[in-house]
Amino acid sequence: MTAPAPKRVAVVAHRKKTLGGGLDELRAAIAAHGAEDLIWYEVPKSRKAPKKARRAVQQGAELVFVWGGDGMVQRCLDALAGRGATVAIVPAGTANLLAGNLGIPDDLGEAVRIGFEGERRRLDLGRLNGEHFAVMAGAGFDGRLIRDADRDLKDRAGKLAYVWTGLRHVRGAAPRVRITVDGTTWFDEPASCVLVGNVGKITGGVHAFDDAQPDDGWLEVGVATAQGAVQWARTLGRMAVGRSEHSPFVRMTRARRIGIRLTEPMTYELDGGARGRAKKMTVRVVPAAITVCVPA
Repeated sequence: MTAPAPKRVAVVAHRKKTLGGGLDELRAAIAAHGAEDLIWYEVPKSRKAPKKARRAVQQGAELVFVWGGDGMVQRCLDALAGRGATVAIVPAGTANLLAGNLGIPDDLGEAVRIGFEGERRRLDLGRLNGEHFAVMAGAGFDGRLIRDADRDLKDRAGKLAYVWTGLRHVRGAAPRVRITVDGTTWFDEPASCVLVGNVGKITGGVHAFDDAQPDDGWLEVGVATAQGAVQWARTLGRMAVGRSEHSPFVRMTRARRIGIRLTEPMTYELDGGARGRAKKMTVRVVPAAITVCVPA
């Protein structure tokens, strides 16, 4: 659905990110849509954004433009979940995972237009160890793959760049992982990657969860059991060109509550951003947690 013009508009921007003509163009584009008394915050790092986002809502902002990459978007959605404000994403990062899944283009003027004129969509969020995510949370191989895929390589090789990047990180034996879904033990054996997704595509357009929808009240759960370069080449190749679930080294299901226990600590990630190491993770879906502007 579309919405009436917001009474107050805010911008929370990562000042080191660029798109189009930059923040000056963003300000002009928002003003061109009639926004007056604009609330404007710039931050040097995404972890500084939540405080500014909450303050914008306290000042009466009904529509909050978030300028930045995936880390910036995740931090702001975490801060604004359940607060009633609508979020408009201006994808000024590299991967722009959520924007890409929602069809928001990396075009400054069009992203602003969608913020004012696009549909309003209520999205679920995941919540892992107390923090919301919109795209995916995971531990193990997936985080290194997303984080380290070289941008120049992506430009040259597209989806298969992730196969190459992933194979560079194959090493060591996989730890044992116990996963419960909605209170039932679903998996209990070695795994090199655990992924919980709210949307389908990860970086480079690779489909990790082919049937995921960010507003269906569920989270997708995937486990990769591949070990060694040969098995991982097969798994990543399948992800790049087909359905992930068809790989013999991938198991998938869906759930509302997920418990993950590892035999050794692993770095876990939210929407591509590292959050440290943990042996235990608790994940649940938060239905209709945030309203986001999307193309009609």
